[in-house]
Amino acid sequence: MTTIQRLRQGERMSQIVIHGDTVYLAGQTATDPVSSVAEQTRQILDKIDLHLSEAGTDKSKILSASIWLTDVSTFEEMNAVWDAWVAKGNSPARATVGSPLARPKNLVEIAVIAAR
Repeated sequence: MTTIQRLRQGERMSQIVIHGDTVYLAGQTATDPVSSVAEQTRQILDKIDLHLSEAGTDKSKILSASIWLTDVSTFEEMNAVWDAWVAKGNSPARATVGSPLARPKNLVEIAVIAAR
């Protein structure tokens, strides 16, 4: 039987769920939702690095990423930050969609699944 670990758990959701050798992160948003998509993306990727480390893995083992943008015209701005951050030679499967987010000040949300 494979155990399930839930880290940074709240009543509504866990930020990190580990099942076997797979790590699932909840959708991450900026801690300080400034008006820049680039800065929000940087903040989110820093949180992803932190959560992956806590789960015993890192960005080189990301299998897939789902990205939501409130305005798809900011796609290239987000990509510039993503491209500088992603582990070279280990780019994951990825989808990016335009969608409203739960909090209007959040312009970007990113969720990832990684191996350990």
